[in-house]
Amino acid sequence: MASLLETINGPADLRKLPRAQLATVADELRSYLLHSVARTGGHLSSNLGTVELTVALHYVFSTPHDRLVWDVGHQTYPHKILTGRRDRMGTLRQLGGLSGFPRRDESEYDTFGTAHSSTSISAALGMALAAKQKGEDRHAVAIIGDGAMSAGMAFEALNNAGVADCKLLVILNDNDMSISPPVGALNRYLAQLMSGQFYAAAKNVGKQVLKPVPPLFELAKRFEQQAKGMVVPATLFEKFGFNYIGPIDGHDLESLVPTLENIKHLKGPQFLHVVTRKGQGYKLAEADPIAYHGPGKFDPAVGLVKPAAPALPTFTQVFGQWLCDMAAQDERLVGITPAMREGSGMVEFEKRFPGRYYDVGIAEQHAVTFAAGLACEGLKPVVAIYSTFLQRGYDQLIHDVALQNLPVVFALDRAGLVGADGATHAGAYDIPYLRCVPNMALACPADERECRALLSTAFAQNHPVAVRYPRGAGAGVAAGTDLEPLPYGKGEVRRQGRGVAILAFGTLLYPALKAAEALDATVVNMRWAKPLDEALLLQVAAQHEALVTLEEGAVMGGAGSAVTEALNAAGVTRPVLQLGLRDEFIEHGDPARLLAMQGLDAAGIEASIRARFTSPGEQARPGLKVVG
Repeated sequence: MASLLETINGPADLRKLPRAQLATVADELRSYLLHSVARTGGHLSSNLGTVELTVALHYVFSTPHDRLVWDVGHQTYPHKILTGRRDRMGTLRQLGGLSGFPRRDESEYDTFGTAHSSTSISAALGMALAAKQKGEDRHAVAIIGDGAMSAGMAFEALNNAGVADCKLLVILNDNDMSISPPVGALNRYLAQLMSGQFYAAAKNVGKQVLKPVPPLFELAKRFEQQAKGMVVPATLFEKFGFNYIGPIDGHDLESLVPTLENIKHLKGPQFLHVVTRKGQGYKLAEADPIAYHGPGKFDPAVGLVKPAAPALPTFTQVFGQWLCDMAAQDERLVGITPAMREGSGMVEFEKRFPGRYYDVGIAEQHAVTFAAGLACEGLKPVVAIYSTFLQRGYDQLIHDVALQNLPVVFALDRAGLVGADGATHAGAYDIPYLRCVPNMALACPADERECRALLSTAFAQNHPVAVRYPRGAGAGVAAGTDLEPLPYGKGEVRRQGRGVAILAFGTLLYPALKAAEALDATVVNMRWAKPLDEALLLQVAAQHEALVTLEEGAVMGGAGSAVTEALNAAGVTRPVLQLGLRDEFIEHGDPARLLAMQGLDAAGIEASIRARFTSPGEQARPGLKVVG
């Protein structure tokens, strides 16, 4: 006998069911979701927490005519399952398969592409006002978490939306979590609403004590309203112009469905506060939602199991250890993360140096300028941030840090391709967008040892420096325990060959060395995209007939462009082949395979060099002949 879920191939099928069957649908959906993610890996805790909310939204609203805009997108697997993609969930986050986030080109139900936080209210407001302008009767619903609500962009959107006459509903999915534990004043504010203790006490005491005296009882009633204004966060959203409803239990369909149905008939911007729990329905995820935020494959009956053999240290772990060691040596060091303590390797640092650890919430712009303020007072801030997330604080990096030449270190995790998260998280643009900024320097370590040493080099400078490193493990080079820096702005020759010299920036040094063996090419570990080691570059150019630049980043404006600019400035003419990421967004998939598809594995590098620098019809050989 088919389950109810198997009969739902789209929201229209869901809406045919009697309300009494929705709880069964939710139970089946949660079970399917758990076992599906266990087979593929992916975001789990957040998705388990939004099952009932997703069912209720698609049941009440006429999707896709009504627009659902999901913030971040970590919580959209139930949405994908209910909107005709159930049978493709086995391809999730795999090459050619479903994205882990909403994508407009994947489904008409994915109204807006997400993966970075705090965008939903802005997008939904745009959709709502577009509908009004076109005379279309439709609702726009933004679903945003309490973590994403802490970002400035969300409040910019609230400020704009609160005075707009349109059919906009903002749903605050309050699960008391970002990826890391919640921080900040907004979190405290929402917690006050949940408890309501002060307001309840003030109201009851006032009424009981003052009831025999009518004039004073009226005063107490006015005090009650004032107490509500001081304590209940509803007034925050009401001051923005929204009609606030809540908080309600986000796992109770008997509350969710009628509430949403009633809201549909209200005029003006609406704000629904829904309380959910990350990991709901799976005890292991409820107990440790952080561990189950983005697990790999696992057995749901057993849960996550540590691998028998210890894995190679990741670059993130190398950074985390360096941060602790450098902090122990230099009391000026402070660590900053925009709500990515676990993802950035700062858990141990927080434990050991709580007074020098700052989680500023999901607020990348603020994180950068906050670091600038600390640096103004003689401290040495280290901002641990993903390459793509720093893009959100780019103006602040230019105006508040670089323009003032402040000694802020940016530890850029997830540089280059990231695999399953795809284009939204790929750190493809940091070399181009950083090297064009005056006073900025940018280091590209080739392995774990260099990562640690170049972080020390960056920390020693009296101006802003970024160190970019990829997700996962490197070549397996022991990072060491010392804090000795490498020379600032200097590279090294790693292999001496002839004919062609490969200038490698970052971890592609190792496939370059492999390719060079077949080509008898020289390999240079450049280490720095800015400042470029121009003396070494000119020396190598003088000794070779052609140059190849190699980087796991955008070719356009990248490190290869820096090389050609330096050669032009010096009046040196050499053929240069620039290898890197092409001018396209690279989709999700296995990182090694994605690199191979870009021609950035050893075989691809060798093939590109042979194709460019071997004469037509001539068999490739060491000491390649240069043509053109």
